[in-house]
Amino acid sequence: MSKVLFISDLDGTLLDPSSDVTDVTAEKLNRLIKKGMNFSVATARSVYSVKPKMSSVDMNIPCILMNGVNIYDLKNDSFIKNEFIAPAASAEILKAFENHGKNCFMYRIDNGILTCYYSELITDVMKNFAEVRKYEYKKPFVKCRLEDYADEYSVYFTSTGSYDELLPVKLEIEKIKDIDSAFYLDVYNDAWYLEVFSHRASKSNGIKFLREKYGFDKVVAFGDNLNDLPMFAQADFKIAVGNARDEVKSAADIVIGDNKNNGVAEWLENNFDKI
Repeated sequence: MSKVLFISDLDGTLLDPSSDVTDVTAEKLNRLIKKGMNFSVATARSVYSVKPKMSSVDMNIPCILMNGVNIYDLKNDSFIKNEFIAPAASAEILKAFENHGKNCFMYRIDNGILTCYYSELITDVMKNFAEVRKYEYKKPFVKCRLEDYADEYSVYFTSTGSYDELLPVKLEIEKIKDIDSAFYLDVYNDAWYLEVFSHRASKSNGIKFLREKYGFDKVVAFGDNLNDLPMFAQADFKIAVGNARDEVKSAADIVIGDNKNNGVAEWLENNFDKI
């Protein structure tokens, strides 16, 4: 019998439109995990929001966080793998944001702690981004001169704004060696997000790592947004939820129920032992 990993994106896919795991989804997933289903998640979120969001699910496989920057074991509360950015590349990334008048957040991992650094919170979207994560998810934030902390422990940069504001930054960052990015519209607040990380960090590489480390023969992936396409590229069976973007539906093998109606859990309940 094949050893299969079932892995789902969170926002817009496993989470409902209120950004929660419903009681129905948690109950179904936990019952299937007890029956032997290998289940994990791959998300742009960090450990600080994933831990409370997934607290009702008995996760049995480490998850892919920050679009592949981290592999994290929720059961043992520890990072398994991190993809760091070279200091010279971090300096170029900061310069690209500066050249186009955009502020950003920078993340570092030092002694096993993920911390967010920023210089200023100018826009309402960035202020809200920080407030929610600081007070709701208890994420540590440090105000500083980012250049002073852009060392070998840096893993990730992000900013929010309009498409027109962030596109020039993305185009400049694309020229930086060994750096990759994700650029997408947030499903909750209609703001665009630009996320910047090592070229080794992706949902695709995260799945490769889990496949090899835990000996999975097949991977079944669920997604809804453009940053799920790299995950689809590495999966053996690709599933789009009904509310997914058209590009994701086109890349999928099948389209199932939407995230309003526990689409992922409903499909798994009927199919997880048939793959």
